[in-house]
Amino acid sequence: MDSPTTSLPVRTTARGRSSTLGALLETLRPQQWVKNGFVFAALIFSQSLTRWDRCREVILAALVFCLISSAAYVLNDILDAPEDRHHPTKKLRPIAAGRISATRAGIAGVFLGIVALAEAWRLDLRFFGIVAAYLALNALYSTFLKRIVLLDVFIVAAGFLFRVIGGGLVIRVAISPWLIVCTTLLALFIALSKRRHELVLLGTHASDHRAILAKYTPYFLDQLISIVTASTVVSYALYTLSPDVQSKFPGKRLEITIPFVLFGIFRYLHLVHHDQQGGNPARVLFTDPVLLSVVVMWAASVIFIIYL
Repeated sequence: MDSPTTSLPVRTTARGRSSTLGALLETLRPQQWVKNGFVFAALIFSQSLTRWDRCREVILAALVFCLISSAAYVLNDILDAPEDRHHPTKKLRPIAAGRISATRAGIAGVFLGIVALAEAWRLDLRFFGIVAAYLALNALYSTFLKRIVLLDVFIVAAGFLFRVIGGGLVIRVAISPWLIVCTTLLALFIALSKRRHELVLLGTHASDHRAILAKYTPYFLDQLISIVTASTVVSYALYTLSPDVQSKFPGKRLEITIPFVLFGIFRYLHLVHHDQQGGNPARVLFTDPVLLSVVVMWAASVIFIIYL
């Protein structure tokens, strides 16, 4: 007769631990780790994909960015919790919703940050510098830089650029200026689309969630997105036709991949303007089969052209 009663605290404790772990995992945002795919850009375009030693280093570098980005997300969620409670979806984040304490999440974030920095130091000193700069920039962004108009967007875009540079440093290959330009423009396109989504979604209450949104308007953001969209497409097209590509990949017709880039950007713009998406690029990518298919076909065609 006593066994149901005595097992109840054990079950309750186990359920509580499972709930806490689930909330912690959600705070780390593993679905955002897809952004770390940018770390592989230098590996692919340096024709190193067939070298296991370099592949191993880049895989480890991507894992480091997974850990350090999760540490940055924890810090961001702790500092943004009061503002997140004014957002229709971000209010459900574990820290904002009270499903995990800021202290527990903070301890996990510090641990992940230390592990990531230690592994980055082991891989390459210059790579460690990039990872440390990434963490420092995210800390400054979460504290006060996110309140400076336009600079907030450039810092978000810089995170993608750091990944690309880090991927090149860890295998010690020269990073093409074209890769830096195209990555910066594409990252700005994504960051500006994210801001537009937040502004349109929240409407007149946008500044309650993020004060900087009061300094933006949909028209202003649409103008910036138009500029960056055109610049991204033109830059990529010029890259595929540049003497740099002709000398590095002789006889390769990389310009064949331009339609995939065009269609992918147009599809993303359609989702931003027609379906009011863009607030979570990773979610957009994995929930829209058309966009995901285009990205996969672009990556496959680039690898096929360069390596075969």
